[in-house]
Amino acid sequence: MSRESKLAKNTGILAIGTFLPKLASFITLPILTDCLTKEEMGNYDLITVLVSLILPTATLQIQSAAFRFLIDIRKDEKKVRTIVSTILTFMIPVSLAALLILFFALPGMDPTIKLLICGYYFADIIVNAFRQLARGLEQNLDYSISAIVSSLCKMIFAVVFVWHFKFGLTGSVIALMGASTMSLIVIMIRSKIYRYYSIKYFSKDCLKEMLKYSWPLIPNGMSMWIMRLSDRFVVTFSMGIAANAVYSVANKIPSLLNLAQSTFTMAWQENASIVSKDDDADKYYSLMFRTMFDLVAGFLGLLICTTPLLFKLFIRGDYGEAYFQMPVLFIAMFFYSMSSFLGGIYVAYMKTKSIGITTTAAAICNLVIDIALIKFIGLYAASGSTLISYLLLFIFRIVDVRKMVKITYDKLHMFLVLAVLVVESVLCYLQMPVLNFINIIFGMAIFFWLNNSLVRAVWTKGMKLVKKH
Repeated sequence: MSRESKLAKNTGILAIGTFLPKLASFITLPILTDCLTKEEMGNYDLITVLVSLILPTATLQIQSAAFRFLIDIRKDEKKVRTIVSTILTFMIPVSLAALLILFFALPGMDPTIKLLICGYYFADIIVNAFRQLARGLEQNLDYSISAIVSSLCKMIFAVVFVWHFKFGLTGSVIALMGASTMSLIVIMIRSKIYRYYSIKYFSKDCLKEMLKYSWPLIPNGMSMWIMRLSDRFVVTFSMGIAANAVYSVANKIPSLLNLAQSTFTMAWQENASIVSKDDDADKYYSLMFRTMFDLVAGFLGLLICTTPLLFKLFIRGDYGEAYFQMPVLFIAMFFYSMSSFLGGIYVAYMKTKSIGITTTAAAICNLVIDIALIKFIGLYAASGSTLISYLLLFIFRIVDVRKMVKITYDKLHMFLVLAVLVVESVLCYLQMPVLNFINIIFGMAIFFWLNNSLVRAVWTKGMKLVKKH
């Protein structure tokens, strides 16, 4: 199978596992915004974002090493046993100890809520570890099925505990914990990764090697947390928990861009790691950079032009202010997506220190702008700092990555596409029916302009399948 075919296959499989979680978030969003108060919605957002801090600090990011190290030794069962056994033996007790500290550290919360939060975090840590192990063993279908189960359970539990029983914030945390737990059970049964585990295969040398790879990712994970959560904390302390709820809602539609980005990036990391040893790696990475740039820009163009409709369909309650933050966050998410793509090259060459350095620099920028401007421009400080920090992250990485591989790109094309996306964002911001209609035509034209070869290939493939049946 060619590299492109394998990438397409893995992208298709992983798309299932990344699409449904986003869909689940959108389906449950009207329930949450309707049934939770603004204060509860703000706390719910902090709980879901805080998991991105707990995960890297509690596990030292060793689950990321699982994926990268398994790629090279998939056929060697003894080495697979060593990696799986070492990771689980290290990770489970360390996570439990970290969450015990968290339980007593959480301020001003009912013990039941704190226990549920810790249960959710533990289930999420373990299921993410099993998913990375499954990806490393080329069991991408099991990864996706696990994510599907999580999504379905999250929707069902939200309906039952938040909408039907009116359990409020407690019900929403039960839904999160229940979904992660069910997802963990499914991936354990399907992947049978547990059969590789034995305490006798635990290796201190293997642990040291993996931690040497993974520990630089801790600053990266912390920095990404700062970039996401500092906005929430600064907004909460400066403007109140209700303002944080508004900002949380503002992020929901722009984050849908991850449907295009995260699916491709996950599959891309595997291909990038394998191709890194090939003679034509520079040419391949350059081709993938252009493909990713056009794909993400095309999907963002469609997302921006449909935002007025999506906002009316999925957002309930008094969140009108959130709409005006979205145009800024759209452009921010574009740069984040491209930065994630470049991060895949760091993973391929095991340059995890560079990931941490570039992300830390961007995170510091984000926090400084947040604090400096929040009193003057309100929520725009949060969205604006996110845009600037992600832009800097992209610039840092594209310059740094070229020290390893000579990626070539068309600067004029990049500037032209970005200018078009900015115009779309302005039209979206103005909220005029005529401009919204023009924007829809504009967005569709952008997508087909940037991805015409992809559209033709999908159309040709579809027609062949139709003719066969």
